Amino acid sequence: MNSLQLVLFIFFYFLSSSIDGIQGDAMVSGTVFCDQCKDGQRSLFDYPIYGIKVRMACADSNGQITMSKEETTNWFGNYAMRIDGSPDLSNCYAQVSGNGEGSQANECASAAGPAQKLRLTFRMFDMEFYNVDSLLTQPAQPISSCPKSSNPVPVPAPVTPAPPARSPPTFKLPPLPPLPPMPPMPFLEPSACSHQKWSMAEYRCYWRAVNPDMKVAVVFGPIAGRKYGNDISLWQALQGRGDPYKTLLREATTALLNSYNSVQFPYNALSVVTHTNWALMGSQRSVLLNALRFIRANSGSASPNSTCKFTPCK
Repeated sequence: MNSLQLVLFIFFYFLSSSIDGIQGDAMVSGTVFCDQCKDGQRSLFDYPIYGIKVRMACADSNGQITMSKEETTNWFGNYAMRIDGSPDLSNCYAQVSGNGEGSQANECASAAGPAQKLRLTFRMFDMEFYNVDSLLTQPAQPISSCPKSSNPVPVPAPVTPAPPARSPPTFKLPPLPPLPPMPPMPFLEPSACSHQKWSMAEYRCYWRAVNPDMKVAVVFGPIAGRKYGNDISLWQALQGRGDPYKTLLREATTALLNSYNSVQFPYNALSVVTHTNWALMGSQRSVLLNALRFIRANSGSASPNSTCKFTPCK
């Protein structure tokens, strides 16, 4: 039985065993950016902001608030809210409500951008997924490198040319030596490695952006912290097995490491965190489905020629 057949077998086994446990939930997610130029729109100068509070509110036809919920963004500026049942969220909005924690939130919380309406993006088995366009929060003053104005610079009036100056003597430079060949860039190559590989000491040099001692609650956010505790590290997460939630965390951590190691990995770091939080806010079936998707990506089955490119560290 090859790896793809094994993944499909596990998928249908867990699907048949957990289908009776489906519960209806609504999930709302989005990202908050620091609008450094204070121009009210996303630009190259903006970045996702950690520790900002976001409030979702729903109003009736008379404008009275009928439901509200608040959540804080994680290290990637992402927030996710779970609402029990399947309420109608078509008349609901999300808006930055204030800074929660961290220096980022304090430096970029002078003013909040406009509220954004919830958009239904997906519905399956009484589960609804809503997305919110990017929310903005602004510092007290724009940064100095922002464009000063979008108006074109006026063309100066023509002037009478001065008499041509005498040209200085020219010198011919010698030809430049040939450039050496470009070194290999493994980050641009497709690569996908299993959690067993990432757990080996001889491959520790491939850990990028995160280290083995970082806490799951810091990397994946408060939702994961509430589920797995605040003390479990990424290294411990790679050893998880025995139930669907430990399997999800193990494969999500593996996918996060693969996303930092190869630009051609099917998931980027932000999407790994987002899918993990969505799964944790859903039913056990949602946990199993996302764990199996991560297993498929980490095994290299999701993209052609995507094998593990590790060589022992020197």
